[in-house]
Formats: sequence, structure tokens, C-alpha cells
Amino acid sequence: MNKLHLLLLPVVGLSCVLHAQTENSMPDITQQQTYKLMRASSKEATGGNADYRKVTPGETLTILDADGPGMISHMWFTVAMSEPYSLKRIVMRIYWDGEENPSVETPLGDFFGLGLGIVQSWQSTFLSVGNSQAMNSFFPMPYGKHARVTITNEGKTSINSLYYNIDYRKDNHPLPPNTLYFHAQYRQAQPNKGWTNQWYENSDPMINYKRNTDGKDNYVWFEAKGHGQYIGVTMSILQNQDGWWGEGDDMFYIDGETMPGTIGTGSEDYFLGAWDFGSAFSYPMYGAPVVEKEIAGSRSSVYRFHLDSPVPFTKSMKATIEHGHANQRSDNFYSVAYWYQSEPHMPFPALPPVDDRIPRLQIVGGPGNDSPNKPAGSLLPR
Repeated sequence: MNKLHLLLLPVVGLSCVLHAQTENSMPDITQQQTYKLMRASSKEATGGNADYRKVTPGETLTILDADGPGMISHMWFTVAMSEPYSLKRIVMRIYWDGEENPSVETPLGDFFGLGLGIVQSWQSTFLSVGNSQAMNSFFPMPYGKHARVTITNEGKTSINSLYYNIDYRKDNHPLPPNTLYFHAQYRQAQPNKGWTNQWYENSDPMINYKRNTDGKDNYVWFEAKGHGQYIGVTMSILQNQDGWWGEGDDMFYIDGETMPGTIGTGSEDYFLGAWDFGSAFSYPMYGAPVVEKEIAGSRSSVYRFHLDSPVPFTKSMKATIEHGHANQRSDNFYSVAYWYQSEPHMPFPALPPVDDRIPRLQIVGGPGNDSPNKPAGSLLPR
């Protein structure tokens, strides 16, 4: 079936986003839709113009509480908060069908690929950040009984203005059988622990001839049990050492594999660039919106979505990547993995404390980081 046929298929309610490839899953606008489009927003209840919410330190605000069946089709956020790295201090959680453990748990900025706490415009099929910190998600998020979205302020100052619009569909038809639910999980390593710092450049023989066939000590993007499919990842990097950070291979373990069944050829290759990326770029399914010089203190952000072939698993999956060839580098990684699966899901690892999420250079030794007096404080506030 070609793309034209997919676009011309009659679509009713939620099924349009559950049976076609995501890039072709918009409703057929020539057919009458049967859902009711709803919106949860930060509008002022009295009808005034103060269309935002203030969230005090430690406060959790429920921004969507809706019965199903239904589907979140779009989320938009923008935030005004004076505290540095505010997008790392605000946590979004999403709960499906009354579950106690959230299916989405991530700092707000990281969910939108802003893992360094720096606002950078970029665009993809699922996620985009427009100018002036306008964050958008177009992931289809179906739910059978209930959806709840919360925002928690883990900072020391108030979120002065939280603006949001969440568009969702209310449907009278139950979800199709075997519908998978959206999940997103934050992870970080600050730093990754390289197996050595006694090297001068990535091509040193002691590095190049090191073997890592089983993926031990790889950085983990996510791990899940149940059945579903992995659809992609956003990742940000703060270099603690000089040189190219991206010599690591991606490795996937599917359905109980003890050795990775899928192994890539390098970090920039997995993110569909080449030769250290060279410069920033942003495409529908892959990109590197932030590319800086290959020295300690430099930042990078990358993303990849598997819309062409979501990676299916029937029992379990773990997606990982090396930090440098055979894990010799000790840079900082911050990531969010995105996948769909059946419920219940495997509990997530505990979210790191807010102070530990702020990107900071680490004293790890090695090129560009070999001085005992090298500062390990945070970068300049953003």
C-alpha cells in the first residue's frame, strides 16, 4: 500500500493514528470526524488576559484530567521563570488509566530535546521548539479510561508564568484492541565513567583496539518489559574532555538478548549524520540542532525517530549507546527515550534530584580535563 492510499483511507475517530505510519496519520480531512476536540489550557477562568498559571516551589499542578476513551494529539508550552536552567527544574508526568507510576516522567525541557537547559529552535515530525521558547509535541497519545498530566516545580523560585494548551480528542468509541500507550523516560549520566583517562586522542591504539562486544557499561536510553515498539530518542551532551564525543556505537537488546542483536557504527551514524556532523541541522526524523567545537565544555544535542520502522519487542527491550569507543570517554549525557507499549509498564528509575540534573563540568581527567584545579562548577546560567 503506497502513501497515497494511506492518505485516502477513510478514518474514524482514533483509529487514524493507530494503524498508519505516524507521518501519514493525520485525519482524512475529506471525511467527517466523529470525535469531539477538547482543550485544556492555562486560560484565566474569568475571561481576563492573564492566561497563565503560577507554580510555586514544590507545587504540583494538574494541567489535564480527562476521562476516556480519548487521545492527546498536541501539547504546547512556554514558560517564564527567573531561575537559571529552569527547564531542567520543571518536571512533567503523564499517567494513563489511573496508574500510580507515570508512563512519562522527564524534565520539561528534556522532553522537547532541550537537555542542556538552553533554548534552541529546532523541528521534527513529533517535536519542535519555535522561536522564543515555544515547545510543541505532536506525539499521538491514546488512552482508554483516563489521562492525567502534571507539572511540578522542583526549583527554588516560582514559575511566574506557565502557559499551556493541550489538545485532546474525546471519543465515544473504545480504543482498537491491542492499542499501545505512549511512554517517555529521562536518563542521565553526569558523568559517564570511562574505563580510562590515560589517552591523548580518540585514535590512540589503546582505545581503538579495545573491544566491547557485550555492551557492558554502555549508557542506557531506556529499558522496558512487556510488548511494544521503540520510536526514538533525544540526547544532549556536555563534553568533559577534548575530542569528538561520538565514537560510541548504539546497541539494542530485544526480547531477552544477553548480547546486543543490533549494533551500529558510531554515534553520528545512529543519528544519521556523518563525520562529526560538521554543523547544526534539523530534519523530520533526525538531526543535530546543537553542534559546537570538540573541546571540553562544548555542547551537542541530537535526535533520531524510527518512523520508517519502529523497533518492535514482544517481551523486553533495552536501548543503549557507548560513550566513546568501548566506553573510554567520560562526558555527560542527558536523554529522553520515546516508545509505545502495553500496560502495565516497568517502573522507571528514580528521577535524579534537581541539583544533580543541572549540567556541570566534571573533573574526570583526560584531554582538556587533566588539571586538578580545573573548575567543576556549572556553565554560565541560561
